[in-house]
Amino acid sequence: MNRFVGCRSLSARDAMKDLSFPVLVMYPTHMPAEVVSMGPYSLEVAWNAPVHGGPFPFVLLSHGGGGTPLAYRTLATHLVQSGYVVAMPEHPGDNRNDRSLTEAVENLERRPRHARLAVDAVCADAELGPRLQRDGIAVIGHSMGGYTALALGGGQPWTGPGQRVEVTRDPRVKALVLMAPAACWFVPNDALKDVSAPILLLVAEHDRIAPRWQGQLVLDLVPDPGRVTFKVVENANHFSFLSPFPPEMRRPDFLPAIDPAGFDREAFHCQLQRDVREFLDAALRQSPSSTARL
Repeated sequence: MNRFVGCRSLSARDAMKDLSFPVLVMYPTHMPAEVVSMGPYSLEVAWNAPVHGGPFPFVLLSHGGGGTPLAYRTLATHLVQSGYVVAMPEHPGDNRNDRSLTEAVENLERRPRHARLAVDAVCADAELGPRLQRDGIAVIGHSMGGYTALALGGGQPWTGPGQRVEVTRDPRVKALVLMAPAACWFVPNDALKDVSAPILLLVAEHDRIAPRWQGQLVLDLVPDPGRVTFKVVENANHFSFLSPFPPEMRRPDFLPAIDPAGFDREAFHCQLQRDVREFLDAALRQSPSSTARL
């Protein structure tokens, strides 16, 4: 837990749509960190520092609809300090700066493809690629990021009866962390029959955006519910999974920064970091049969 955090931005290319998008990558380095400002956030990272050590287990983190990778900066930093490489794509057309596809069916097709292309971009990087464990990756997803993770892990989404969304499973995915997942696209009984990876499934007690029934759907439809660690976060809401915001952003009119009365987001995130790390350590660094149970 004494590693410094390196950070750099890569570009992933979607030749099918003739577009490129940024992928923020955090990784272990031996260079001391400095405070780097990224929009309203301050991160203690060593920008463009060399990668140190490896091979490292590899995690892709998919942000929520209309969101930003930086909303999960504390979880990503913790994982890097624990010896992981974390890649965080900014989903084109479904991020804080561009929501042109947020409500579109096309977004359901693009998100998993762009997540897969982000993994390819990191693996192809001359310095990062050789430092990665190539026998499997984990995907962490919040809200629509949870949808993205399930689709990458073998889920078949549908927009309605007979309306199948074209997605491709990524066989490299060996573990899933779903935080308040938008699982409503996986309603048919066989929609998750090919999802076999161990899952850490976290839902919020007071979530009105991705209510508990969507998490329960995952538990009910995966072929082996014994491989799912399911936890309800008491008194949390949908946005409680986002990293604590800077004080100046904690305004009553900015809902992502607001929690139910009595909920301590800082304390919860300390626990969230431990839970995710322990789950990933068991799933990626040990045999599948020893998956952690929280």
